[in-house]
Amino acid sequence: MHDFIGYCAVEVVDEQLGLAFPLAVFYPSATPGRAQLVGPYALDVARGAAIEAGRFPLVLLSHGTGSAPLAYRALAQGLARRGFVVGLPEHPFNHRDDNSWAGTAQNLAARPRHLQLAIDALYGNSRFTASLKPDAVGLVGHSMGGYTALALAGGRPASVPRDSPNGVGQAIPVPAADARVKALVLLAPATPWFAAAGALRNVKVPILLLEAEKDEHAGRFHGQVVLTGIEDRGLITHRIVENAGHFSFLSPFPAARVSPAFPPSQDPPGFDRAGFQEELAAEVAAFFARQLT
Repeated sequence: MHDFIGYCAVEVVDEQLGLAFPLAVFYPSATPGRAQLVGPYALDVARGAAIEAGRFPLVLLSHGTGSAPLAYRALAQGLARRGFVVGLPEHPFNHRDDNSWAGTAQNLAARPRHLQLAIDALYGNSRFTASLKPDAVGLVGHSMGGYTALALAGGRPASVPRDSPNGVGQAIPVPAADARVKALVLLAPATPWFAAAGALRNVKVPILLLEAEKDEHAGRFHGQVVLTGIEDRGLITHRIVENAGHFSFLSPFPAARVSPAFPPSQDPPGFDRAGFQEELAAEVAAFFARQLT
């Protein structure tokens, strides 16, 4: 375990869309942190500190639709403490402050491309270039982020009728499988775009699939798409998290934001979200350690 966590923000440029989007990065550091605001959250990090000596695998974490990167801050910090550089991109037009692309084919095409641009940005960033293990990338995707991870790992998605203006499904143009991506962690993934036969045939990397027992948004069908669509079932480690809901994979929210009126803050009765975050970080880190180190 590493004692301290560094934090910085990187700007990722999308020349195709003519915009830039933020990428939050947590990483091992030898510099002691202090409590400070990162976005709306008080975190114990060393802002702008140098990365610790060594070479580390890269993990990219793709947030759910209409969510935010720092909603996964506990998992990101837990992985950084265990020796990973963790990038959390904000998917343009599909985040908390601007969700205008939700439910569109445009969003389905853009998400995996933006995840790839984030990988490029970190490997090309002077702060991290010499400290990242080459071609050792893991992807974590929650909900819509699970779709995003599968698409960048070789999945060939097709839109469902509700994603298309004319109500007719169509193939979604996504990047070819990124050879740097060596493993996936799918947390209650959203997967109907891969339901067609052969859509996941080209996904050839190990997968940790965690589903929520009491998921109110991504039911068993979504996990089954992965379990039946990956040709080599031996690539998949599968677990159903007992008593968890769809949002139980998010970091705990400050007390002032916990309310039935804010569903992402809610769990099934008796579920310990704070305790689960430590369990989740340990499980994800152990899986990636086997695949990336």
